[in-house]
Amino acid sequence: MKSNPVLDALRERRSIRKFTDAPVSRDDLTAILEAGRWAPSGLNNQPYRFLVIQEDDARASQLAECTKYGHIVKAAKVLICIFLDRRTVYSEMKDHQGAGACTQNMMLAAHSLGLGTVWLGEIINQQDQVLDVLRLPAEQYELQVILALGHPDQKGSSKRNELSEYMLEDF
Repeated sequence: MKSNPVLDALRERRSIRKFTDAPVSRDDLTAILEAGRWAPSGLNNQPYRFLVIQEDDARASQLAECTKYGHIVKAAKVLICIFLDRRTVYSEMKDHQGAGACTQNMMLAAHSLGLGTVWLGEIINQQDQVLDVLRLPAEQYELQVILALGHPDQKGSSKRNELSEYMLEDF
């Protein structure tokens, strides 16, 4: 297969759950947030909203109490909370898909900058608690995901099934 930086990044990116003590630069963080901002959305409504929590923010330790993956939250240098703004939602399914694209964009951007991320999805089961910690109104914001971010202190690994196992028909 011909080398392509985007396709290479898609194959090489892995979930990282352990991070070094090195800080994440503001420039890198801005680049990651910009990548999320450029994700596709239905009718270009751009319903996602971001909240960045640095490791020294008291809310980080409170968020760790909201998930069984609190050890990952505590290890991260930065947490990026991704929400849908309910006031801008026009199609729940499309907007959830857009939030997924936004999240993937951010994860790929982080990877391209030599940073690691993991998608913390389980935490949405405690959405009310998370919104309380962050002092955000539930009638306006719907938590989609929290990304734990930092410089990798581990190699990620993954295995995929053969493409044929996903195909409903041969092409």
